[in-house]
Amino acid sequence: MSNALTHFDSAGQAHMVDIADKKSTHRIAVATGAIRMLPKTLAMIAGGSAGKGDVLGIARIAAIQGAKRTSELIPLCHPIAITRIAVDFQIRDADAAVACTARVECNGKTGVEMEALTAVQVGLLTIYDMCKAADRGMVIDGVRLLEKHGGKSGSFIAGD
Repeated sequence: MSNALTHFDSAGQAHMVDIADKKSTHRIAVATGAIRMLPKTLAMIAGGSAGKGDVLGIARIAAIQGAKRTSELIPLCHPIAITRIAVDFQIRDADAAVACTARVECNGKTGVEMEALTAVQVGLLTIYDMCKAADRGMVIDGVRLLEKHGGKSGSFIAGD
């Protein structure tokens, strides 16, 4: 894999990467992250007692919407015909956190890493938004790509 930054041309100007000659392949990306909070805030989310409604249900829809709109948010991302978005949340009592994992798939000429990362961020930001009245000190962290598959560069699995 090349270490060259592909979003710059030979003159150093930003540009959208040309994918016209790339082969269309099945592409998958999985990203994760978490939001840490006060234990009482986590209990409110887990118990469904948040005043604004089903926090995780709304965050799941927001994450899906975030993945679908990635090219509108990240200037040099291509619009992608996503074929699957799966978003899961896990309540972690041990560290008073909610973890979010997003899996995004497409059949296309460019990967879906940015879509998976955006889904996680938007899902976690939605939790923050819905719970900020109870806990303004929440911290989003650990957002990262866990794996990607497809395309010329092949597979990446974090830690490999």
